[in-house]
Amino acid sequence: MFVNKIKIIAFLILIIPLSGCAIDENKYQYLEPEFELFEFFSGEVKAWGIVQDYSGDLVQRFTVDMEGVLEDGVLTLNEIFSYDLGDGVEQRTWILEPSAKKSFVGRASDIEGFAEGNSYGNAFNFKYEMNIQISGDDYRVHFDDWFWAFDKKTIVNRSYIKKFGFTIAEVTIFMQKP
Repeated sequence: MFVNKIKIIAFLILIIPLSGCAIDENKYQYLEPEFELFEFFSGEVKAWGIVQDYSGDLVQRFTVDMEGVLEDGVLTLNEIFSYDLGDGVEQRTWILEPSAKKSFVGRASDIEGFAEGNSYGNAFNFKYEMNIQISGDDYRVHFDDWFWAFDKKTIVNRSYIKKFGFTIAEVTIFMQKP
């Protein structure tokens, strides 16, 4: 009985600080400009990004050329990646469609199942699982993607890559329409 109480206390000590790490989406609900997913990604978009590992070390630096086509309420977003540091996926095509008011689902060939996204004022949150390769080994990780609009032509994206609930890497991307 005493050992069980110690286990519960240890568990709570570990979990309570982690519960504060989640982003409160409600604080973005009334911020402007409102981020319109389909509007922003329709047409050409240029992106510049970095990936940092769990210790903050830079492991990738890249650019992305994107072209989005909206047809019959479905957005097809083609991404072409170029790396200055590190390597990774060279091309990805997202298929994005609305699932409910301010909610979206997406799929891509390297995404496990569906990505689920929700809009909150000037913010958009996308969650999905992906298999990534590190040193020749495949790992399934969880992405918690946050996008924030600066204006109608500029957004910043911050992705938290997690394994077993712990952030193992972070991605920062700036995106701009011409």
